[in-house]
Amino acid sequence: MKLLGISGTIIGAKTSIVVSKVLEEVKKHHPNVEVELLDLRDYDVQFCDGRNPSSYTGDTKKVLDIVNSADFYIIGTPIFQGSLSGPLKNLFDLINPKDIRNKVIGFVATGGTYQHYLVIENQLKPIAGFFRAFVAPGYVYVNNDHFSKENEIIDAEVLTRITALAKEVVFMQEALKSSEEKFATVNG
Repeated sequence: MKLLGISGTIIGAKTSIVVSKVLEEVKKHHPNVEVELLDLRDYDVQFCDGRNPSSYTGDTKKVLDIVNSADFYIIGTPIFQGSLSGPLKNLFDLINPKDIRNKVIGFVATGGTYQHYLVIENQLKPIAGFFRAFVAPGYVYVNNDHFSKENEIIDAEVLTRITALAKEVVFMQEALKSSEEKFATVNG
């Protein structure tokens, strides 16, 4: 099983730090799960222009191939102007919906105010619904106050939620995989 963490921004480090922390927790509790971080800062992804996703080349194709290779996801975004980041929205626009249909997604977000956690509920979960993905009920929102000056997560409750999310997405993925295998055996 491959878990892909996506840091959906091209600036700053906090979102990548939180996504990486969830991936670390997965590896700690489930060493059999392959984890990979896709940090959009490392790629020059083209703007979605409505063409077939398979026609993109370069970094855009690489990113789409990485996304398609995963079995489940931790997707993170900073909150800008009360919304998800433009680079993450662009990535969602580039993905063929069938490529993440019936896959598990856990969400994390970072922001400057305590109210911005609502972006997960009001924007990210509906996008996942459009893709017909399975969304982990828990999520992690990290406010700037939860980081030290060195960008380390210092809030104990946030660290507990990170561990819980890591366990939850693996549990959901294993249950989904098990039920798919049972279905295939019965209908095989």
